[in-house]
Amino acid sequence: MRNSATSLTRSGISDWLVQRVSAYILGIYFVVVLGFLACNPGLAFEQWHAFMTALPMRIFTLLALLALVGHAWVGMWTVFTDYVTTRQMGDRATFVRVVLLVGMVLANFVFLIWGIQILWGN
Repeated sequence: MRNSATSLTRSGISDWLVQRVSAYILGIYFVVVLGFLACNPGLAFEQWHAFMTALPMRIFTLLALLALVGHAWVGMWTVFTDYVTTRQMGDRATFVRVVLLVGMVLANFVFLIWGIQILWGN
């Protein structure tokens, strides 16, 4: 079995599992938020703020944020390794792929830190 240095979990099965579990978490989070919005048609800011700042919702939002970062990483890693190849781009494919992956790492890191700051900041 060949392991890639840039794979999230070093295993295709584990990457697949991360992708599926994170998709379920994001789907459930979407249904919960959509359900809250549907049950509160005349929603005021105070109600939304109370809902989103409740401890269980903060924890669930943090879990959804982590799931989104993991889901994005596995998905984009797969796209970059499948479509940025030497057959199409020649010798520069490895450089382009590394630049794209580093960009994804930075974007995911910034997104995660920013999300945590919004979620747990004042």
